[in-house]
Amino acid sequence: MSEPKPPTPTPGDTYKGWLFKWTNYIKGYQRRWFVLSNGLLSYYRTQAEMGHTCRGTINLATANIAVEDSCNFVISNGGAQTYHLKANSEVERQRWITALELAKAKAVRMQAESDDSGDDCPAVPPTSGQGGGCRNSEVQSTLRTLNSKVEDLTTCNDLIVKHGSALQRSLSELEGIRVGGEMGEKIRQVTERATLFRITSNAMINACRDFLSLAQSHSKRWQKALQVERDQRIRLEETLEQLAKQHNHLERAFRGATVLPPSFSNPALGNKGGVPGKGDASDEDDDNEFFDAMEDPAEFITVPADPKYHRSGSNVSGISNETGMDDQSVNFDELSLASNPESPQSLELEPVRQRRTRIPDKPNYYLNLWSIMKNCIGKELSKIPMPVNFNEPLSMLQRLSEDLEYYELLDKAAKCQSSLEQMCYVAAFTVSSYSTTVHRTGKPFNPLLGETFELDRLKECGYRSLCEQVSHHPPAAAHHAISEKGWTLRQEITLASKFRGKYLSIMPLGSIQCLFEKSNNHYSWKKVTTTVHNIIVGKLWIDQSGEIDVVNHKTGDRCHLKFAPYSYFSRDVPRKVTGVVTDKDGKAHYVLSGTWDEKMEFSRVMQSSKGENGTEGKQRTVYQTLKAKEIWKKNPLPEGAENMYYFSSLALTLNEPEEGVAPTDSRKRPDQRLMEDGRWDEANAEKQRLEEKQRTTRREREREAVKAVSPPEEAVTEDSINDSPLKTDAVETGTEANEVSDETDTEDSPPHTPVASPYGPSPNPYLMEGKEGPYGAQVKSAHQDNYQALWFEKLDDSASGETLHVYKGGYWEAKEQGSWDMCADIF
Repeated sequence: MSEPKPPTPTPGDTYKGWLFKWTNYIKGYQRRWFVLSNGLLSYYRTQAEMGHTCRGTINLATANIAVEDSCNFVISNGGAQTYHLKANSEVERQRWITALELAKAKAVRMQAESDDSGDDCPAVPPTSGQGGGCRNSEVQSTLRTLNSKVEDLTTCNDLIVKHGSALQRSLSELEGIRVGGEMGEKIRQVTERATLFRITSNAMINACRDFLSLAQSHSKRWQKALQVERDQRIRLEETLEQLAKQHNHLERAFRGATVLPPSFSNPALGNKGGVPGKGDASDEDDDNEFFDAMEDPAEFITVPADPKYHRSGSNVSGISNETGMDDQSVNFDELSLASNPESPQSLELEPVRQRRTRIPDKPNYYLNLWSIMKNCIGKELSKIPMPVNFNEPLSMLQRLSEDLEYYELLDKAAKCQSSLEQMCYVAAFTVSSYSTTVHRTGKPFNPLLGETFELDRLKECGYRSLCEQVSHHPPAAAHHAISEKGWTLRQEITLASKFRGKYLSIMPLGSIQCLFEKSNNHYSWKKVTTTVHNIIVGKLWIDQSGEIDVVNHKTGDRCHLKFAPYSYFSRDVPRKVTGVVTDKDGKAHYVLSGTWDEKMEFSRVMQSSKGENGTEGKQRTVYQTLKAKEIWKKNPLPEGAENMYYFSSLALTLNEPEEGVAPTDSRKRPDQRLMEDGRWDEANAEKQRLEEKQRTTRREREREAVKAVSPPEEAVTEDSINDSPLKTDAVETGTEANEVSDETDTEDSPPHTPVASPYGPSPNPYLMEGKEGPYGAQVKSAHQDNYQALWFEKLDDSASGETLHVYKGGYWEAKEQGSWDMCADIF
């Protein structure tokens, strides 16, 4: 059924109708309901949403309207917002263009009139029944009075200057005359001018007195009014927080008393790891919230094994001799080292220097998080400048190095004879890296391109590591750690983040790899999704959710770890992690359980069988296990950690100044150092300077790269580089449908039409060379940037089939020689 055509708009009319708006590469153009009123163009998913949910608004007073073809047109307000729209026909498009041009002209005229009237400071007419209009009129009247007093002061000042100069001339003439008839006349002139000067001075003094008195009297009233407004704002914030708590309480009570059908469960949990599947999410989707998930039934259950397994030393369970009971007693003693502080291993290495145990307390600076985050909904946060008030005084490179806090797990894994037992330690190490995040709601500093961080604990702990920021778009960091105990850890990290209004999702990309020298076992795994909740009101809290597969590429062993998302319905402990270690044939040998913020335990599987069907008809596996033993436990936080950003003992030492480090080391970053010292205003200014310096350096590299690849007759000017689609944030955030999920595109992403350029078609920015993801997504650079990492090189890993930056050597030798000539000046 065809819809009635709207009439031709006239000035002042509200114009409404359906248009097709470009959303992203997955969904293309989507039908939206647009409303033009009072110089503002707003859109909604449906007409029914007009009363409560506006999806976007653009002010036409500052907007540019451009026609692309017979049905398409673009509205942009300088880059912050761009709408690519399409009408059903050329006639309908022309109706909209006419309405938009009329509305824009009227909005510009009203804005100019408002600016002119604002200069005259007219009194705002009071509105009946509203005290705000009366107060506004009073303020305008007071301002006019003060302006008149200032004008009086200016007039008096001019008169004083005039009469003062005349008096000075008369006095000079008086000194040069002879005693006689002229003397009396000159004295009379001096007396008159002195009298005028005195009168003018008295008028100036009186005007100053009046102005000061008036300013003082109104200053007290304005201060009182300002305090009232502040108190009202605080009460409003407290009320909002209280309402949010009451809402949560009522929601829990309702759900506790009502059994919901399975259709109400979160569809996101149907995907692996609780992360929405590719192509299912967009900036308008409101459904994908981890904390509203129904409790996911356990895939397996464990029961105590038959007592005969505890007494018998034979391999009665049919498990291969590699994990037979003859080895078990030795292996369990080995595993018990994880919780035995008196073990000889802990006494092998002694600290060689005293590390600091405190940093300056965090200042109590108030900043409204919502005032900034409300403009970031659906956006990629790595492209949004944030003040240091949201940060912690550590860089992302230092946060990566924190993964080594429980390096002892890898030391023990290197001693294991069995690859399955070694897998238990590697899995525990994987979980332990999240233990420092439970209270850490601060954002680490984004490293500058070429920034490095070394953690040399060779004499104290037997390992040393190096991180380097190897790519800027997308931002990617490479990490390499090697230990004297025979293990090597390497990873390449990129964080994709999305703000969804009520929560912030951080999705790591790429993989982590761990290699053991003695056994040649090669492990790899990925990270789970981190979610920060209560962005708007309430206390921030962090959850980890998803699934991890730790794979031994040599033997085929696998450990499947599941991080359960927080759920109102769950009867389990929060932050629960479960896992099963299986061999290449899929036979279970060990079960792990615990929480990612406290401890992990493991138990050996003696027998397995299929149990009853679960709540969703899935058949769960029943494992008969021996008594669980602790394999990892979180270290307690230092005293006063709540005032020191909840840093662990290791984190407190990461930004401690050290001699001999590279000039690009994060410890030498000035804005980060100023923030740690509590000088946040200076840190913000320094952060802006560093970011602008990095942008200038990047533009220079891009110009050099273009000159290197372009023949002379096709030389590209600087302006064409800066205006190229390859330079726009829109392309940086746009993605191809078959590669990246809808999460990487927002509704404000323009439809990207390939443009002929020296670089060829625009590539997918999330598949860019240098990789942004924490682990190994292969990419091609969207920028013509010839930057090469200094200490790492991109290689293909034959075991895992992934491409990542691997340490190529030279850093520690340069440190030993004290030669850092090759390092760039980035700070």
